[in-house]
Amino acid sequence: MELLNNLWFGLQVAADPINLLYCFLGVFLGTVVGVLPGIGALAAISLLLPLSYHIPPTAAIIMLAGVYYGAQYGGSTASILLNLPGTPSSAVTCIDGYPMARNGKAGVALFVTTIASLAGAMSGLVLLTLFSPVIAEVGLKFGPAEFCSMMLLGLVAASSVSSGSAPKGLAMMVFGLLLGMVGTDINSGVARFAFDVPELTDGINLVALAMGLFGIAEVVRCIKSADANRKIEKISLRSMAPSREEFRATVKPMARGSALGSALGALPGVGPSIAAFMAYAIEKKVAHDPSRFGKGAIEGITAPESANNAAAQTAFVPSLSLGIPGDAVMAVMLGALIIHGIQPGPMLISEQPALFWGLVVSFAIGNIMLVILNLPTIGLWVALLRIPFAWMYPAILVFVALGVYSVNNNGFDIYLVTALGVMGYLLMVLRFEPAPLLLGYILGPLMEEYLRRAMLISRGDPMVFIERPISATLLAMTAALLLWALWSTLRGNLRARRQLAALQAAAD
Repeated sequence: MELLNNLWFGLQVAADPINLLYCFLGVFLGTVVGVLPGIGALAAISLLLPLSYHIPPTAAIIMLAGVYYGAQYGGSTASILLNLPGTPSSAVTCIDGYPMARNGKAGVALFVTTIASLAGAMSGLVLLTLFSPVIAEVGLKFGPAEFCSMMLLGLVAASSVSSGSAPKGLAMMVFGLLLGMVGTDINSGVARFAFDVPELTDGINLVALAMGLFGIAEVVRCIKSADANRKIEKISLRSMAPSREEFRATVKPMARGSALGSALGALPGVGPSIAAFMAYAIEKKVAHDPSRFGKGAIEGITAPESANNAAAQTAFVPSLSLGIPGDAVMAVMLGALIIHGIQPGPMLISEQPALFWGLVVSFAIGNIMLVILNLPTIGLWVALLRIPFAWMYPAILVFVALGVYSVNNNGFDIYLVTALGVMGYLLMVLRFEPAPLLLGYILGPLMEEYLRRAMLISRGDPMVFIERPISATLLAMTAALLLWALWSTLRGNLRARRQLAALQAAAD
């Protein structure tokens, strides 16, 4: 009964005309920012932060939050249509979303992405509403050892993200780890692998890496063949709706992605990107035919999209309940709260009930607004594919350059994304998938940081990873995943030998 009273109170706050206006403004700007490759929610929220000084605190936070989760919706559009990840978390959507668009299924891909995003967001919202205090307590039990073990589990799963061979996926993951080591060491302050280039002391720009590997590499690959190979579908409401088989194939991945994203998003420092990649890896592991992934498997879209949107909602749990920002975007959000004299932490719900419950209910309203905004514009977005690529390529490269430059206002990043694009094209020619590299780059520095913290706290005793129950469980899951992958490889090789022997016997 108390929960219902709180939700009713939050609905009254969120339904205020001023709050509704700023909610719509936030989700609209978030969608636009997500579609534009490379800009991201962080830049948009940072630019809107001065505006929040002049509006009521609740409206300001609702608007900034709308930009954050609205960008998750828009980020998939450029990923599916142009192989340009609008946000880092939507990079995994390129793997199967872009092949679907090339096969004439762009409308279906965008439709199921919108539905999956809504399902994931609502699942995260339910978890945020019902279990915020419990999730906050669980989050406090995660120390450096637990986070390190969880990152290791993610890295092992990363080798299965690629649609090629497992050794190539593992090699790309290790390459991503090496790229993640470039920059200044957080403990010693010494520059590593910067080669006396001052711009590399801050590390390789994640946006430049994603844009180069997926965007520029694809532009180079498609210069001669894109117009000949792509199929343009006629957009109608019926053509956007998935078939019965496609709908059935999305239900379970959507549920698994929503659950995983809701859980991971509530952990400080994880965020939507890791949730999306891990959801994709799980779907490929449980699929009856993993070879379909990377060629337009609809599960490869719905699982990561529901996961990153669920994580975007539950990311507010540690930020609001504990005052611990999960990523840079949440840090800016906390800064906006503090500017308005609101202190995040365990007392926020009791001291600022109008802000908390109004924000929670605005999430539901904002996600419904996003569906209303996105579904009617699917035909408009797909119409982009009718533009000759000879005209589109210069615009794509301009957007990539502007998006990369806007992150740090540094011209060096434009040269960096160009070099990474050339590298991405060479890897594509050699049939190395970029997704494990990107996940290795994201998880590697985090795992190193938590490993060092755990070893410092335990005075160098590695048994801390076994003695802590949560960490031991995660390591056991990692070992089980490795054994299962080894068994699957051996079983596949044995089956191939039997088939070859049968063919030879038949020929004799």
